[in-house]
Amino acid sequence: MTTPSAQTDRFVHDRLPPRDQWPELRYDLPELRIAEQANLVERLLDGAAERGWADRPLLRSPQITFTYAETRERVDRIATYLAHELKLEPGNRVLLRGGNSIGMALSWLAVVKAGLIAVATMPLLRAVELGKVIDKARPAAAICDARLLPELEQAAREHTGVLRHILRFNAPGDAHDLGALAAHQPPTFTACPTSADDIALLAFTSGTTGAPKAVVHTHRDVLAACEAWPRHVLRPVPDDIVTGSPPLAFTFGLGGLLLFPMWAGASIYYPDANYNPETMVRQMGEQGVTTCYTSPTFYRQLAPHMKAIGVPSLRTCVSAGEALPDATRQLWKDATGIEMLDGIGATEMFHIFISSAGADVRRGAVGKVVPGYHAKVVDEQGAEVPRGTVGKLAVIGPTGCRYMDDERQRRYVPDGWNRPGDAFVQDEDDYFHYQARDDDMIITSGYNVGGPEVEDCLLTHPAVAECGVIGKPDDERGMIIKAVVVLKPGHAGDAAMIKTLQDHVKASIAPYKYPREVAFVTALPRTETGKLQRFRLRQTP
Repeated sequence: MTTPSAQTDRFVHDRLPPRDQWPELRYDLPELRIAEQANLVERLLDGAAERGWADRPLLRSPQITFTYAETRERVDRIATYLAHELKLEPGNRVLLRGGNSIGMALSWLAVVKAGLIAVATMPLLRAVELGKVIDKARPAAAICDARLLPELEQAAREHTGVLRHILRFNAPGDAHDLGALAAHQPPTFTACPTSADDIALLAFTSGTTGAPKAVVHTHRDVLAACEAWPRHVLRPVPDDIVTGSPPLAFTFGLGGLLLFPMWAGASIYYPDANYNPETMVRQMGEQGVTTCYTSPTFYRQLAPHMKAIGVPSLRTCVSAGEALPDATRQLWKDATGIEMLDGIGATEMFHIFISSAGADVRRGAVGKVVPGYHAKVVDEQGAEVPRGTVGKLAVIGPTGCRYMDDERQRRYVPDGWNRPGDAFVQDEDDYFHYQARDDDMIITSGYNVGGPEVEDCLLTHPAVAECGVIGKPDDERGMIIKAVVVLKPGHAGDAAMIKTLQDHVKASIAPYKYPREVAFVTALPRTETGKLQRFRLRQTP
């Protein structure tokens, strides 16, 4: 019997795609069969006491550490304030704005425990971008880091009648700080009895182009995701101390830097301040960090400091968010001795669904499909292609894409299978090898060339710090390969360097893959989550 929904505000429910456009959802493994009544915060946070974790540390910062029990008390007080003082009703959306901090984590957990829908936003979004989120999600309230209020307040002024309440956190000494307002509330709160299929969050895509898409994830989705990649690949333990750079507004960060550690009884360290590669390495050493999440680009920047300083406690390093070049994997292994854990996931799928760790890592491959998921490589018609053939990735499992009120749903789920938009090759041993984004495959003189392969090759040259490779329209060849390169200090971006890099590629991989055009820049355009913005590379002269 399906548990009735507890969310009386039906705004998001009413804007889900028609059922015939949903992905197929499979719960093949026993651990993926979530109870019909489930509140994910009740399960992960309240349930910590039953698992003997009440007195273990959960949230850490340079200033303070909260145990699971202390975190629950603060979450309960905030949830009480939202539900009883502000009279927010289950299903109302709450916009969250902040970087990674204890205050942001407490706010997110309180919102979801109260049966509200968390709409977390990237901290660097400006008023115009926040306005698009407000227009789409129609949040009743916002909870914002006090340091980031101006842009939100401007967006609120431009969208009158939507946000009824704007609350702030990380405002010590301010009587209107959310922690201060909630301090007088009772220390216990009974979790909203949400159905497992009630909605926990709207995850807005990072929005490199076009209108942002709002991805809907339920309590069931999140709990099932906790039982998939963490259980079978990551394998965290209670003694783990986790840190990293992906924002909690990004599902990669939300899973890795909050929910998955809670599932394991581990703790999370939030620096709650800007940091550079050297300070991050020193902080990881001081805090005894065991697990790190960040992007390939940042791992390259961390590597020399890791080699010089070292973090003896570190054992697991997760790379996701963009393709991991093999050169970066080998650079990191040389600096640390650690085999990086690669993974591909998607906001639409909540988290990682292809990955391998430790002895299962194969050079040049992302990994195998995570237990609980199924993946294949298909052609334009959706038919599986032979092993060793480039095609489009298709995935199904316990999570899947449901866009809120968006015609792009049909494109992402054309036949019950999720199509993340990546070109892959699957080999005879079931390993998946990333080629490119579908729309980033370069076809030059009849050859298919994946930009990431050329990037990986260029990164092995000692003069190259970063690079991006794109296809540029060409009358003769259809496309030519163009490389946009950031050089390391001490190297000149001149004609001699162009020839040097071209010769390096010709000598390392098939000669037709060399970049016929090379441009030098001081920095590559990236999203806030670290993804390379290839559409902006195409605008590079």
